[in-house]
Amino acid sequence: KMPQTPPFAAMFDSSSYNRNLYQTKEDNCGGLYYHNNNLLSGSLEALIQHLVPNVDYYPDRTYIFTFLLSSRLFMHPYELMAKVCHLCIEQQRLSEPGLDKNWTQKIAPKILQLLTEWTETFPYDFRDERMMRNLKELAQRIASGDEMYRKNVQQLLQNLIRKLAAVTQYEEVLAKIDATTSTDRLTLLKTKPQSIQRDIITVGNDPYVLAQQLTHIELERLNYIGPEEFIQAFVQKDPLNNDKSCYRDRKKTRNLEAYVEWFNRLSYLVATEICMPVKKKHRARVIEYFIDVARECFNIGNFNSLMAIISGMNMSPVSRLKKTWAKVKTAKFDILE
Repeated sequence: KMPQTPPFAAMFDSSSYNRNLYQTKEDNCGGLYYHNNNLLSGSLEALIQHLVPNVDYYPDRTYIFTFLLSSRLFMHPYELMAKVCHLCIEQQRLSEPGLDKNWTQKIAPKILQLLTEWTETFPYDFRDERMMRNLKELAQRIASGDEMYRKNVQQLLQNLIRKLAAVTQYEEVLAKIDATTSTDRLTLLKTKPQSIQRDIITVGNDPYVLAQQLTHIELERLNYIGPEEFIQAFVQKDPLNNDKSCYRDRKKTRNLEAYVEWFNRLSYLVATEICMPVKKKHRARVIEYFIDVARECFNIGNFNSLMAIISGMNMSPVSRLKKTWAKVKTAKFDILE
């Protein structure tokens, strides 16, 4: 199911808003091609027109998500926002003279809903100053018509700014972790090896607690990944994509890469903790501990940490420890299977 934002219908009087308008427009539209009432394709201009609501129409919300996600393969989000703003302004200009206020009452809730869908689902688009400028311009035009709309616009902008501030703070924390963790641990290992010889079992011997903490980290990092980052990752890895400049300035975050780095870091942590003890029986105990952690991750539903732990145990420095693995309790292998 595609991400959706609750409609604004409850915020507005029923006389100015009709729930039945939340339907896909199915009449023949120039440049759009349907099959069994499902939109299959269309020209870019026609698809943009299909995105913009009018007095009698609001786009299907699955279409909104799909088009906002895929359109960035063909144009910059700020260019799309500029076109949306232009079409909305053109609608107002072409409305019957003297009916501006009536037009605003009918269309404002829908434009606000579209902007809310966009800012809630793709907030990182608005890290671009050009996007923010267009958003504020359109929002100001809506807010000038009614005090109720003004409050809703203000709430929309506040929520967006709060989200962008949160991701900025998150990225700063990740940058500090990347800059200090690996170098500090390596320095300590070389100069004071005994100071970091406390193994992970000594720090926390309950596998369930560690699995919970890993899940907290997973959820935090997963929460900051925008859906557009997956599209960007595929485009950057496409060997057939010769347009090197097409996507260069569109990437505003690297949260997906940070999530992959977290997976790798956890895998290396598992391998390191297993290899650190000198005695085989201690190494076997650490392996058993991580098997139990993996089981708890599975029970919680944290499959990413589960796979990271298994990946760490499959690394060659660990897998080659035949005598150590021979000391692992047979019952533990049943858990892995």
